[in-house]
Amino acid sequence: MNFNVLSNRYKSERNVMYAKSGAVATSNPQAAQAGLDILRKGGNAVDAAVATAAALAVTEPTSNGIGGDAYSLVWIESEKKLYGLNSSGFAPELMTKEAYKGLKKMPRHGFGAVTVPGIPAAWAELNRKFGKLSLYECLKPAIDYAREGYIVYPNVAKLWEESFEDYSNDLKELEKLPKDRVKKNVEAELVDKELLKEWFDTFTIDGKAPQAGDIFKCEEQAKTLEEIANTGAESFYRGRIAELIDEHSRKFGGMIRKSDLEKYHPQWVEPISTNYKGYDICEIPPNGHGITVLIALNILKELELDEEKETVDNIHKMIECMKLAFADSKKYVTDPKKMTISVDAMLNQEYAKKRSELIGEKAVFPEAGEPFCGGTVYMCTADKDGNMVSHIQSNYMNFGSGVVIPGTGIALHNRGNNFSLDENHDNIVEPFKKPYHTIIPGFIKQNGEAVGAFGVMGAFMQPQGQFQAVTNLIDFAMNPQEALDAPRWQWIDGMKIEVEDDMKAGIAEGLKEKGHDVKVVSDKINMGRGQIILKNEKGGYICGTEKRCDGHVAVY
Repeated sequence: MNFNVLSNRYKSERNVMYAKSGAVATSNPQAAQAGLDILRKGGNAVDAAVATAAALAVTEPTSNGIGGDAYSLVWIESEKKLYGLNSSGFAPELMTKEAYKGLKKMPRHGFGAVTVPGIPAAWAELNRKFGKLSLYECLKPAIDYAREGYIVYPNVAKLWEESFEDYSNDLKELEKLPKDRVKKNVEAELVDKELLKEWFDTFTIDGKAPQAGDIFKCEEQAKTLEEIANTGAESFYRGRIAELIDEHSRKFGGMIRKSDLEKYHPQWVEPISTNYKGYDICEIPPNGHGITVLIALNILKELELDEEKETVDNIHKMIECMKLAFADSKKYVTDPKKMTISVDAMLNQEYAKKRSELIGEKAVFPEAGEPFCGGTVYMCTADKDGNMVSHIQSNYMNFGSGVVIPGTGIALHNRGNNFSLDENHDNIVEPFKKPYHTIIPGFIKQNGEAVGAFGVMGAFMQPQGQFQAVTNLIDFAMNPQEALDAPRWQWIDGMKIEVEDDMKAGIAEGLKEKGHDVKVVSDKINMGRGQIILKNEKGGYICGTEKRCDGHVAVY
């Protein structure tokens, strides 16, 4: 039979999933199953989160990996407390503005885009603080997938092919250049032919990207995960793996050193929140842009919505709220030690009210205000004791920088691309500084109790997806699956927006009449991929998963 695995000629519907004792929701069924196996083995929601996260690093390398960053929100039922973990990395000591002289923007590929990775430290720290099982037990499913092979799912194959083409185009461009080792130009690329070769050697089969249904193995990755498990990630930051990263960086003129890795530790942080119509919506504080969701909700609180969700007026108002929120976060969010505007000022409701007054009948170009200063995978887990985890980790752009450390299977992320080279910008690149970050786990509370974990991954779509999911749940009384299935919009830049092609008839034209530059899209893979697990009032959990990827909920 000859068919297209990414084609579906008929509308497919999925019901919510109920779970009696525990649940794992994520974008890859194999990773979800890894987390479920850990729950069945006696692990808690945190153990399941670590297992799922590690399995995702293997089975969905197009979005995350061992060399990326992570954030977590952890609800501990016995304490009635929500913990936040920021495991994003900082710029290496050598990553100065002067290092990018001649470039107009930060690099997308190569060592010039690499900051210290935080994912291995996140797994180890979550396990140390809250885990019931050993780190090795939690990483064992991922180790087995890497060693014995896993099935490549359709959307993963699609993104893998995109990366293959992207890096192949880099090589073609490099072939045109003189025999100079490094390409350095105004498109902000720092790439080397030999450097990229390691990616092709590690992440292709017979020189090609794996196709949907193929089985992919990586013994080097399995050994690296074993080393991380057996050393509590110390080898990655202060041991043999750190030395390999240092050696490879020096060879290709990179900036990251073992001394940078040695200085790194994840940070436990106090979550930030805003109350939206009786519910506390919780996020990790900056350097992440979860605050964008909260700013947009604060502005929306000042506006009236139609009862029916899909009206031109509703969607127009929401887009304008998000544009204003992004204008502020893109200007002010960076490493919290370097922000010139406080989080409290950005979340001040009086300021939100003033911003809401800018929203009228027509779309406006978003500009930052002046508050008073006083890629990615998402997953969530829940266990029989009421503990829940909202966790997200990312390479940023597909496989990240294109840099793979020989003999390890580690693809390093390109999160440094989010730094600015404008010396007047809060987010300018400088040593030991954390960049503006796009990955954001979300959590909902009410009256001091957990309501549930949620998130929508996808770079700058993340706060937009979260904003839409929250309003779907609260304003329009949607169940978790409906909240994720509902047609989405995405603000791109300036007046440009995208809307999915299953949006109600007339919406796109109505938005155009309000001044929006509208593009209707049928390929939904870049419109965010989300998961939701909510506590069920009758006991257990009620869950939804993403239709725009290979989403899956594993329950028991």
